[in-house]
Amino acid sequence: MSEKDFYSRQMSTGTLIRRFVPYYRKYLPTLLFDLFCACLTTVCELALPMIVREITGRAAMGGIGELTTGFILRIGALYLVLRCVDAAGNYFMQSVGHIMGSRLETDMRTDLFHHLQQLSFSYYSSTKVGQIMSRITSDLFEVTEFAHHCPEEFLIAGVKMTVGFALLIGMNVPLTLLMFSVLPGMVFFALKFNRKFRQAFRKRNRQVGEINAQVEDSLLGIRVVKSFANEDLEERKFDEGNRKFLEYKAVSYRYMAQFGTSNRVFDGLMYIIVVVAGALFIRGGTLSVADYTAYLLYTQVLLSSIRRIVEFIEQFQRGMTGIERFYEIMDAPEEIRDAPDAVELKDVRGAVEFRNVGFHYADDETEVLHHLNLSVKPGQSVALVGPSGSGKTTLCSLIPRFYDVTEGSVLIDGQDVKHLTQRSLRRAIGMVQQDVYLFSGTVLENILYGKPGAAREEAVEAARMAGAHEFIEALPQGYDTYVGERGVRLSGGQKQRISIARVFLKNPPVLVLDEATSALDNESERLVQQSLEKLARGRTVFTIAHRLTTIRSADVIWVLTERGVEETGTHEELMARGGIYARLYRMYTERPERSESGRGPEAAGQNS
Repeated sequence: MSEKDFYSRQMSTGTLIRRFVPYYRKYLPTLLFDLFCACLTTVCELALPMIVREITGRAAMGGIGELTTGFILRIGALYLVLRCVDAAGNYFMQSVGHIMGSRLETDMRTDLFHHLQQLSFSYYSSTKVGQIMSRITSDLFEVTEFAHHCPEEFLIAGVKMTVGFALLIGMNVPLTLLMFSVLPGMVFFALKFNRKFRQAFRKRNRQVGEINAQVEDSLLGIRVVKSFANEDLEERKFDEGNRKFLEYKAVSYRYMAQFGTSNRVFDGLMYIIVVVAGALFIRGGTLSVADYTAYLLYTQVLLSSIRRIVEFIEQFQRGMTGIERFYEIMDAPEEIRDAPDAVELKDVRGAVEFRNVGFHYADDETEVLHHLNLSVKPGQSVALVGPSGSGKTTLCSLIPRFYDVTEGSVLIDGQDVKHLTQRSLRRAIGMVQQDVYLFSGTVLENILYGKPGAAREEAVEAARMAGAHEFIEALPQGYDTYVGERGVRLSGGQKQRISIARVFLKNPPVLVLDEATSALDNESERLVQQSLEKLARGRTVFTIAHRLTTIRSADVIWVLTERGVEETGTHEELMARGGIYARLYRMYTERPERSESGRGPEAAGQNS
């Protein structure tokens, strides 16, 4: 799903609640006891008007003599017990109830992260990481408060209104009906503002994601920012996003103010009805002073509950928006999934075949590959050259199923990759890319990423084979040196050799080298190239060539253009043919001065 599609739909409140409720299943005993405590605190609150009514009634009918010390002490003891129960129930709601909400949030975050791990490359190519981070952190935090308070608040309000109505209807039917006639107006305005709240909070939360994305983009590119002295530009971009967030937040608060004001009007109307109509009923002899006092106290209890609901509306809408944004990601389809009958890939020899392969990206019907038929023998070295956009990287990405073919099939050792488990398939394939990604951590941890659980000695041996051991030992803490975010403390060549060590440790039978030396200086390129030659021995290798002189020894070279594979053969065969490859190679080798200056590779890469 594209980012645009994310925000073009809005799920109904009922749908979201139905989908969210199953998360309570694990914590049902805790939830039920939490709601039981909520009922207890509500009963304790509802008892006070009845106690006051009893005292007032005795005093009005029998005079002061009816208020004996024993009666007063019994009433006081009863209310003390009720307040103790109320305190205990409130403690459970505030502590264990909040913990339940946090655990539920944790479960959702776990599910969300798991789902994100299953999504294909196409999803991440159309979605900003900042938006994802906003959903997995701040949006789910809003769900914690919602998960805890939503059942409580609505149960408390329901109990107060139901019990209050039952008690009051027994005192005076007309006054009770007049008093409760205000509630439909309150409900009407609540429903009217509900949609406005949702839209305002969706825009606000989306803008939080945009701010996160902009900050991430700016900070990760801080070296570029400073090299161009564009700090002011980044600040202006941030200020623009920040001001837009303020605008959305202001809109949501204006809606809250309008909603709160309308409810205060209804509050006043309910009080006026009770005060005026109650006084008239007293004068007519159909309502006692004690009942009148109880009505006033119950009015206060009911209105305090309604005020809590009004105040909770903002939290409710924040929670619903968080749940909605959670399900927007959870509903993103897992485009690459294991087939029900998928089997493990075992005893890999490394034969790869592209059989009538066609491919286009999901959001673009233009075919990148069309009716491609190629085969590679186990242990064979294949180089791919051609202009940008000819499908070299795409072709290699089909082997580990980063994308699925739209027609035809890709086979490894005669088995269709769609019928293999992704885990076993990708364990058999190692990739060294131009853009090296090192995780925040130590050198050792990054090498061990190739084979989690391997011994330190294995990682050190892999580093030796990658030609990285000497420079690693020279680092301040050797293998335990912290590399910084994305390996910023290391040079490009050092990072590349660590990534090669990672693949050495993985020891895959199939290897993909995606312009692995294109961003390096001449000395680093020489060292990395030596490491790659060691790594390639005895494996099936696909090399996406940037510097054409590095692929002369390939067993076969494929020349890809927008028309498909136009030439295949060894370096000598293709040079003798005098076609596209020969022309590209001569263009590269006839400019030695550019090659020596380190600029030749980039120039050649634009044509290869």
